[in-house]
Amino acid sequence: MPPPPTKKKNPWTPMYALADRSWRPAPTSRSLLTHTSQTCYRHYHCRAAGCIAGGIEATAVWPMEFIKTQLQLQSKVKGQLPYNGMLSGLSYYVRTTGFLSLYNGLAPTLVGSMPKAGIRFGLNALIKDNLRDKDGKLTPGKNFVAGLGAGVSEALIIVAPVETVKTRCIELNMPFVGGFRHILKTEGLSGVYQGAAATAMKQGSNQGLRFMWFNEYKRIVTDGGEKTMSPLMGLFGGMSAGCFSTLGNNPFDVVKTRMQGTQASNYSSTLDCFKQIMAKEGVGAFYAGIVPRLGRVVPGQGIIFMSFETIVSQLEKFSIFQ
Repeated sequence: MPPPPTKKKNPWTPMYALADRSWRPAPTSRSLLTHTSQTCYRHYHCRAAGCIAGGIEATAVWPMEFIKTQLQLQSKVKGQLPYNGMLSGLSYYVRTTGFLSLYNGLAPTLVGSMPKAGIRFGLNALIKDNLRDKDGKLTPGKNFVAGLGAGVSEALIIVAPVETVKTRCIELNMPFVGGFRHILKTEGLSGVYQGAAATAMKQGSNQGLRFMWFNEYKRIVTDGGEKTMSPLMGLFGGMSAGCFSTLGNNPFDVVKTRMQGTQASNYSSTLDCFKQIMAKEGVGAFYAGIVPRLGRVVPGQGIIFMSFETIVSQLEKFSIFQ
């Protein structure tokens, strides 16, 4: 009796699927056209998951972002706010203007967060695919470069204009449409891209540090892809990545916020903003708002990385992404 036929090995079986779902080994028998099409679908896969995860994360942590931005907009020259921290800030706005006032500026951020996260995760996957060695592996340095490229791209395409409108809406206590009209009326269309260079530096370093940390964390907890990472472990990994990136690049975030505020005309360039803050306010000013920023970024990154990993695993069930 002849032996039962053995199942033919699928050349597209993901060798590192548990460690990094965005990568597949090069096909051994399929055409280059088919390979290109599958690669495109894989990146759409990451973009779709990133869009959904970005919307969830932005809504969940917006009140902390609101207080952080207010604290960073203050300066010794401009004057002090009636609060000095996250809890006192939240209490102040709930008491004086109501709970919903904590969501001023959310609209432009929510509109931008979904495509922004889609670009970030999709482009990060694309860059990583092009940086892998012949065994499909990536060094921490290559993960940083992939995150850096994704961060700069999302900054110039989405973050710079959205963050400018968001900052003005918070500072002037205006709704999204009113803030956008105010910028166009007083500064023109170029005002929407105020501080684009500082935003690119902040966002690029942010994502470079986060993806580098998270991918190393994921490699360790999954034992190089031998184990599945649970949603809870994904949450912890994202939170630790958010803490690492915040401590590493808060000065860029402060400069970016100042360059997008109503007092941006006080600075001739991003470098001049750095110099003026250092001369007038000292090194400590570069870490203004770091506690509320940690309060917003740490849970936010935990949510977005956990959501992304969970959504990706669900999208993988659709044949178009396999």
